[in-house]
Amino acid sequence: MLVNGSPHTTLCYQAQQRSVAIIDQTLLPHHFKIIHLSKTEDFCHAISAMQVRGAPLIGVTAAFGLALALQQDASAEHEEKVARQLLATRPTAVNLQWAIERIRAAIKDITESQRAVIALQEAEFIRQQDIASCNAIGQYGESLLNKLYQQKAPGQTLNILTHCNAGWLATIDWGTALAPIYKAQQAGIPIHVWVDETRPRNQGASLTAWELQQQGIDHTVIADNTGGHLMQHGQVDLCIVGTDRTTASGDVCNKIGTYLKALAAKANNIPFYVALPSSTIDWSIDDGIQDIPIEQRSSRELTHISGIDTDGKLREVKLIANSKTANYAFDVTPAKYISGLITEQGIYQADKQSLNALKQKLFTV
Repeated sequence: MLVNGSPHTTLCYQAQQRSVAIIDQTLLPHHFKIIHLSKTEDFCHAISAMQVRGAPLIGVTAAFGLALALQQDASAEHEEKVARQLLATRPTAVNLQWAIERIRAAIKDITESQRAVIALQEAEFIRQQDIASCNAIGQYGESLLNKLYQQKAPGQTLNILTHCNAGWLATIDWGTALAPIYKAQQAGIPIHVWVDETRPRNQGASLTAWELQQQGIDHTVIADNTGGHLMQHGQVDLCIVGTDRTTASGDVCNKIGTYLKALAAKANNIPFYVALPSSTIDWSIDDGIQDIPIEQRSSRELTHISGIDTDGKLREVKLIANSKTANYAFDVTPAKYISGLITEQGIYQADKQSLNALKQKLFTV
């Protein structure tokens, strides 16, 4: 996707430096900076501090983190140690565990001298697979947007509401929830996006809005509590969000506040879709409310906020005095509130039967 008119992806391997280049997303939208990760500590910090974020990108980052660690020490003991360190960084996104297991499975029966080579090849394959998956999600989602657009009066704009950031910054390229929007733009469908600010880290205001601006897509940033009002007044045609973990029965775990948008959409008969690669489905659990661990992050994300001051410098200010805070990072939207799941394999219903069909398609050789 585009940054200042030039194509970029969020992560790529630099062979000469034996490092991975990423965009430091904590500096956006005010500063665009590429940084390099080489040590295990670099990868763990990048994930936990959210220099990289979004379930698919977290998974790819972890895959390269393990692969590069094996270049230093390819022993099984070191592999186990690094895998544990990476897994401890973020508990909710299932792609993290999925990607690490992919690397470990790829090198399971490989001689020690070749383990690092095979691990790096597998990490790059996961990266390329993510690009292909998001491209396919975009194509399937665009067909859905086109059908909705055809139902509108001639010349009207399709209004879409999204929450958090599930664009290309959350993946390698294209994104999940924003991929259909980018494809629709290419197809000439007039689009306007309502962008939830997404407190407390403001991923909507700082990341989604930045992405859309870079791509030249009309959008408006709104406070998180505005979506229901817009739906009541007919200003939203469709909601699309991403997900960090989806259960085998269709429950969806996404950034805190997603559940409230789904409730408002249901009350106003507005379609509520979730876009995801199949790697984000946790086939081992059915009940998202009971079984998905919800990350509780630092209270500082609530009590402080950063932005550009009048002198042009990036500063942090304190919002809350001495009150206790609770910073739940995610919530779970039950399957009954979801109109459909847009995957790289097609659009599926958010229920066990439909997802079983997807599972059979994925795992039948």
